[in-house]
Amino acid sequence: MSANNNDQLNGNSIQQSSAVDFVKMYKDLLKHRKLYYIVLPIAFVLAAVYALAIPNFYKCTVKLSPEMSSSRTNSSLLSLASNFGFNMGKSTGGMGTEALFPTLYPDLVNSTDFKVSLFPVPVTIEGNKKKGIQDRTMSYYEYLEKEQKSPWFSAILAVPGKLVGWFISLFRQKPSDLEDQEKTVDPFRLTKKQAMIIKAINSKVLCDVDKKTMVITIQVTDQNPVIAATMADTVKTRLQKFITDYRTSKVRVDLEHYKKICEETKARYEVARQKYSEFVDANQYIILQTVRQEQVDLENEMQLQYNAYMQAAQQLVNAEAKVQEETPAFTTLQSATVPVRKAGPSRAKMCLMFVFLMFVCTSGWILYKEGDLMALFNSKDEEEPAPSLDATQQAALLQALLNLKSKEEK
Repeated sequence: MSANNNDQLNGNSIQQSSAVDFVKMYKDLLKHRKLYYIVLPIAFVLAAVYALAIPNFYKCTVKLSPEMSSSRTNSSLLSLASNFGFNMGKSTGGMGTEALFPTLYPDLVNSTDFKVSLFPVPVTIEGNKKKGIQDRTMSYYEYLEKEQKSPWFSAILAVPGKLVGWFISLFRQKPSDLEDQEKTVDPFRLTKKQAMIIKAINSKVLCDVDKKTMVITIQVTDQNPVIAATMADTVKTRLQKFITDYRTSKVRVDLEHYKKICEETKARYEVARQKYSEFVDANQYIILQTVRQEQVDLENEMQLQYNAYMQAAQQLVNAEAKVQEETPAFTTLQSATVPVRKAGPSRAKMCLMFVFLMFVCTSGWILYKEGDLMALFNSKDEEEPAPSLDATQQAALLQALLNLKSKEEK
């Protein structure tokens, strides 16, 4: 009887330890291996068809290092100090006089006004001289509207939307009015097509700034490698121009003001000089005191106008030098080049991922059908402690141990 109790206890412990039978799961999967032979090839073919339908795209990256002015450097130090809890804004006059920091350049590139400014940029689709295909030049807006390739299945998926749009267009305004709106671009009120083009540009043109090194990275993605490089260089040039215009806006206003003052003082000096010359020529042989006094007054007036003109001219020269001083310099770390290799899509990875996903789904369905999946989850969620022995079982176990010990002694 003690041996039977011992075997029962061992059986309970084995049953508890082998709640998840991985051997059975493997045998169940192996039993349905023919299902894998059917599902996985079909999954690979579907993934290959989907991957081949996606057009290739290329990426062009441009990197710039902007010149850091003293005010911007001070603002960076103040920002660093604020991270450690020091408020130095009042003692140093705030965060500097500039409102456009390098960290705001991505927001500038993503703005609607900047994207709208890219609409008229001319781009060229290269032809094939051997086949007699000529180059075609068009605006970037027209290129995104008419020359973008899409997968073949996207046309099928777009059929319901086109039918709905055709039905709604019956109740809209005349096509001539819509064409007039498409020709004019108003960033304040964009048409539906213009908004879609801007959305496409947002996914193609990206700008990022490294907060540590302040290096500006511009990346343009496009299906045409030449257009990707062209737009990357254009975005770089327009960003430089905008930053330059902002940095020199105040000094250029001062320059125009000093130009106006210089022209006015020069005109007054020329009038005073002309009056003095005419008076001297007309009264050359007259020695009256009143005539001499008037000549002195005209000479003094001419001298005053000359001094004012020279002072305005000096201020104009200083303003021109200030414009040159405030014009930022950019160091091109990586210029725009036409990419040779495509950036994507990675069709091999897509096929492998899809096949692996179908393998996991098929295995899960087989385990669910054989009931192994429920056992796997139950073993994790319902972990019960080992059952405790009652008094009878404890006595039997003790008796078995004593018998075993007496046999060993004999």
